[in-house]
Amino acid sequence: MSVLFCLILIPIKICEKELNWKRTTTYTVLKRLSDRGLFQYSDGVVTAKISRDDFYSMQSKNFVDEAFNGSLPAFLTAFTSKKKLSKEEVSEIKKLIDSYEWE
Repeated sequence: MSVLFCLILIPIKICEKELNWKRTTTYTVLKRLSDRGLFQYSDGVVTAKISRDDFYSMQSKNFVDEAFNGSLPAFLTAFTSKKKLSKEEVSEIKKLIDSYEWE
């Protein structure tokens, strides 16, 4: 998905060369992303409407919602079943959980 954020940094001709996209493809992608509220495209200028962190946060939430019925514990179980966490990673996750403000 980082290609999407590169679109705001590179001219159309570079998209044609680097991504092998036709000019119309690039404009179509930009239009669709604008329609989704991710970018604003006006007078040939593309600007991001959300930060990269907000975008990845949204994508992560959507993935957990779709793949694990919104269950973060189910995601963590699946993730850690194939990847052993280091002590540092476990400690960092515990700190995140402990710092969570309960409403």
